[in-house]
Amino acid sequence: MQTKLFEDVLQFWFPYGFDRDQATLVKQWERWFRGGMDTEIIEHFALLLERATRGELDHWSREPRSRLALIIVLDQFSRTIHQGTAQAFAQDEKACALAIAGIGMGHYASLKTVCEKTFFILPLGHSEYLRNLDLVVTLADELVQEAPQEHRPMLAFSASQARRHRDVIAQFGRHPHRNEALGRQSTSGELEYLATGELVHTRSMPPHLSQFLA
Repeated sequence: MQTKLFEDVLQFWFPYGFDRDQATLVKQWERWFRGGMDTEIIEHFALLLERATRGELDHWSREPRSRLALIIVLDQFSRTIHQGTAQAFAQDEKACALAIAGIGMGHYASLKTVCEKTFFILPLGHSEYLRNLDLVVTLADELVQEAPQEHRPMLAFSASQARRHRDVIAQFGRHPHRNEALGRQSTSGELEYLATGELVHTRSMPPHLSQFLA
C-alpha cells in the first residue's frame, strides 16, 4: 500500500457516501455489525492486526484519526479475525485504554463525525467494568443530540445498545456470551440469560430502521 496505513483502515471502514442519508447509514450499520465486511477484513487486515498486537502501530495514537484507526483494528478487526476464540477479546483492554486516554487529551472531541466518535468509544461498551459502560452511555446519548437530524434514529439505536450492555454488566459483572470462548463457567443466571437468545449484540434493529434493509 502506498498511502498511510491508518488512512487505508479509515477509508475501508468509512467508505465514501456511507452516511449520505438515513438509508445508506442503516445499510452500512448492518455491514459493520452483522458480518458484511468480514471477508475483506480477514483478507486485507489480518497482518495489520498482528502488527498492532505487537505494539508496532502504537505511534498511531499520537493523532486523533490515526488513534481512531488503531482502535478499530484492535476492537473491531480482532473480533472478526479471531471470531469464536479468546483472541477475539484479547485486545479489549488496550483498545479501551486508547479510547479513555483519547477522550482525556481531546482526540475524541476533535473528530468530525458522529460515526467516527461512535467507533472511538465503542471499546468502552465492550468493557466488563461498569464505570466504562456508564461513560459510554453518557457519550452515546450526547452523540444522538450532536447527530444530524436524519441520523438520529440510528444513533438512538446505538445509544440503546450501550444502555443494554451496561444493564448486562450491572447484572452479571461480565458479558456472559463470552464465557465459552474464554473458558469461564457460566452461572445459572447467565445460562438462563443465554438461553433466551436475546443477546444485545445480536438484537435486530427496530422496524423504522430495518425497513431500509428490505
